[in-house]
Amino acid sequence: MADRTDPLAPPDDEGGKVPRPKQKRPSSRRVPPRDQRHGLLIVHTGDGKGKTTAALGLLLRAAGRGMTVGMFQFIKNASADYGEHRAARQLGVEITPLGDGFTWLTENIAADRALAERGWTLCRDALEKGTFDVLILDELTYALTFGWLDTSAVLAAIAGRPKGTHVVVTGRDAPVALVDAADLVTEMRLIKHPYRDRGLGAQAGIEL
Repeated sequence: MADRTDPLAPPDDEGGKVPRPKQKRPSSRRVPPRDQRHGLLIVHTGDGKGKTTAALGLLLRAAGRGMTVGMFQFIKNASADYGEHRAARQLGVEITPLGDGFTWLTENIAADRALAERGWTLCRDALEKGTFDVLILDELTYALTFGWLDTSAVLAAIAGRPKGTHVVVTGRDAPVALVDAADLVTEMRLIKHPYRDRGLGAQAGIEL
């Protein structure tokens, strides 16, 4: 006779309920030291929303495991005070805005390049020193696509990071070389967007 204690369980052949398998509890064991784990290069790209959001999910998960986490944002600036900036302060997680809004869309190419180079210097130093277990380079792809940073040099720095360090890169139009070098690539595809389809602006807690 099937177990009918779970109303959400699928019916069996006799019209009863098949018991759900018990879910495993999350492991309580500590995160292995860096020299005992494989550091991944993860890329979130595509024209759909969710690239930075997915990276922030990884940030939250790693922080919950007691790992050191850092995020450098190549587009956003500090004065905007986005929701993730407020949450990071509460969690004691480091998020560093490096940009000046949508600076890559301006016509001041020299200033854009200089800003990207200054920001990349901070990222490269963090990589070389092994400051973080997980380092997120948010919207770095724009700096690569527009030629403000040399893709080969950036990939060499990422490849030379300390063993066991995870790196997450987000942004549209990820260069082929970055995709080829990555261990995990996810492409967000735009199907509907409230701004494009309904004229709705950015929403607090969703985009801001």
